[in-house]
Amino acid sequence: MDHPVGDLSTPLSVAMREGSRREHEQAEGTDFVSDLLAGRAHPHQYAAYLARLRDVYAALEQAVRDHRDDPVVTQVYDETLCRLDALDADLEFWSGPDRSTGSPAADRYRERIDRARRTPLLLVAHHYTRYLGDLSGGRMLAQAMRRGYEGLDRGGLAFYEFDAIPKPVAYKRAYRDRLDGLRLSPSQRTAMVEEVRSAFRLNHALLDEVATLGAGCVTPRCPG
Repeated sequence: MDHPVGDLSTPLSVAMREGSRREHEQAEGTDFVSDLLAGRAHPHQYAAYLARLRDVYAALEQAVRDHRDDPVVTQVYDETLCRLDALDADLEFWSGPDRSTGSPAADRYRERIDRARRTPLLLVAHHYTRYLGDLSGGRMLAQAMRRGYEGLDRGGLAFYEFDAIPKPVAYKRAYRDRLDGLRLSPSQRTAMVEEVRSAFRLNHALLDEVATLGAGCVTPRCPG
């Protein structure tokens, strides 16, 4: 990016986006995401992905809820964003009630979130990375999945549906405005950007782990 991430003249949301651009693009370019967009990923892979996400979101949502009165966390705290119920519904659709993962990648991601509890502003970095991604690329992914997999008119994509947020573009703009209004020191801003980068790397590792589950699968056109 043109300015150091700790430069107070750069809006925080811009520093977070530009400072993590490479990690973001690398995560988006994984084999699993490409296969999912093309309708090639096996439904059991997607179910495994959802189960791993459930571990991550359970940790994140509890941590954010526990620190909702923190002056930084309170700026982004919003229960309507929570994804656990949607993930449970999608897991039931794709694979049944089993929630076990045995995932080293999910464990590392959850541990990083738990560590961020010690410095709650870092929870905001994880909050930003996950939920703004869900409101942006997540919706595009859902559209691609509807084209690539049959039966999704019956369910299976609740994770990407935000009924309480009918105007996601306006919501994201207001969210970024709240980030930009935070009064942080240069070192705090740098720490936020580094945590966003870490979050994308952890997500990348999780996606790569799921990709390894597809070896030898015959890809059907419908869930289940």
